[in-house]
Amino acid sequence: MRILRKEYLPHYTYDDYVEWEGRWELIDGIAYAMVPAPLRIHQALAYEIARLLGNQVEDCTKCEVLGEIDYKIAEDTILRPDVVLICGETNERFLTKPPEIIVEVISKSSVLWDEKYKFEIYEREKVKYYVLVYPEDLVAKVYKLDGKRYDKQGVFVIESYEFDEAICKVTLDFSEVFKRYRSDS
Repeated sequence: MRILRKEYLPHYTYDDYVEWEGRWELIDGIAYAMVPAPLRIHQALAYEIARLLGNQVEDCTKCEVLGEIDYKIAEDTILRPDVVLICGETNERFLTKPPEIIVEVISKSSVLWDEKYKFEIYEREKVKYYVLVYPEDLVAKVYKLDGKRYDKQGVFVIESYEFDEAICKVTLDFSEVFKRYRSDS
């Protein structure tokens, strides 16, 4: 059996991407279909994180928290994080520089995608903080860029984490993030 060589695959750019219907991401010119709309808990956790972060930056005129916005890393690489904290972004269509914080809520179909591919891209692009949230386990892993590599800050269940190197210093209280879904709440 022969393996399909990369040079035989179509190579897409942002101009192609904006014409597509549905939910897509683009890495090195290769299109990846995103799963249909996430489960309710996925959306609720992303919303809760965005709400908690957004409340902390509401007085800052440079920072804002957004969900599901295109992050254009290159003409042929566009990702769509679940939640971002951005500071000083001026482009209205897509993000042009690394967010301070990116949060991805993990689904069964996105584990490899979020833990490996996006992890490496966000690390390379120098996103200061990368947070992976696991709805099934009600835990989060926080990574902080330490020079060129991500350093795991810990696994959070009910603890708080202060993003002390973000332009707007914010804190996430994971007991609040997961409160609605804990049986002991």
